[in-house]
Amino acid sequence: MLVWVILLIVWSALLSGLMIVVAKRGNWGADEAEGVQKVHRHWVPRLGGIPVFIAFVSGCLLWTHLGYLGQYSALSLVLCTLPVFVVGLIEDISRKAGIVLRLMVAMLGAALGWLFLDGQIRRLDIPYVDDLLFHSAIASFAVTTIAVAGVAHAVNIIDGYNGLCGFFGLLAFGAIAAVAALHGDQPLAQAALIAGLSVTGFLYWNYPMGRLFLGDAGAYFIGFLIAELCVLLVQRNADISPWCALLIVIYPVWETLFSMFRRAVSGGLRQMSRADALHLHHLVFRRLVKRDQHDANHRARIMRNAMTTPYLLVLVLLSTAPAVLFSDSATILFGFCLLFIVSYGFCYWAIIRLRVPRFMVVRRNPPKR
Repeated sequence: MLVWVILLIVWSALLSGLMIVVAKRGNWGADEAEGVQKVHRHWVPRLGGIPVFIAFVSGCLLWTHLGYLGQYSALSLVLCTLPVFVVGLIEDISRKAGIVLRLMVAMLGAALGWLFLDGQIRRLDIPYVDDLLFHSAIASFAVTTIAVAGVAHAVNIIDGYNGLCGFFGLLAFGAIAAVAALHGDQPLAQAALIAGLSVTGFLYWNYPMGRLFLGDAGAYFIGFLIAELCVLLVQRNADISPWCALLIVIYPVWETLFSMFRRAVSGGLRQMSRADALHLHHLVFRRLVKRDQHDANHRARIMRNAMTTPYLLVLVLLSTAPAVLFSDSATILFGFCLLFIVSYGFCYWAIIRLRVPRFMVVRRNPPKR
């Protein structure tokens, strides 16, 4: 088993390296260096979703051949993710697949999962709501498609700093695999393992130097796959609380909801979906990671970008670790969800008000002339 694990990581890394070469020679899929949310200045392709997707499909085929995955479930999982990946790739290459289209296609993928994988949200551990979801297929279908598409979009929102989206995906897939394995769901654990390994090879090129970005194809694919596996985790295992699934994805989900609320309060309902640079990861980059005063050095700016990620990964670990440890306790998981929301709000307030302890601020003196 270890040999196949290493092989898949190497395969993903090789595909990612090849993608960089091909994109550079053809000048394809370059990410813009200008924009309200852009923090890099170097040429870099945003086609990392291609090698991640190919590695995932290759892993599913290999694991099916080895007998770790059933052929029907593996092919169905790939089928559900394919539309999301394709529409994201169209956006990466042509910039002609807007947010509404991507959300609709993500809902289509969730609908396919609802039909072919039994990926249905039938309970939320909320009184009365569970009765409605259990007895009404229409309600279950609506909640499932909206939730899965929402998580996919939320994960795309946190994609912007070297390693952030990739490492979040790796930790989320790891948490799903661990919970599934602890509850005896080996096929689902293997699917999450394959996804995590596919991302690991990409991270070799993405972190810390940012030579390759996930793009919309990669971010939406990872987000959709995390959401779909979380739905399956709860649906297939009656003793796992839905709050476990929410806690695994709560960082990007709450980031999105909080940003929408913040924009609505400050600028009205029309501003809810407008992009800005006031997400928590943007504030960490601007106010906590201060390497060079003017970022005149190219490498210094890239490393400043990369050093933003560990701050956010602390929040991710504070959510994914309890999700694994208390996966069957709705009360405890609900408490950790509230704790995350409070912690996020406190961190955001502290950074905005410049009341962060000095040891949390990374600063390097400008080089002497």
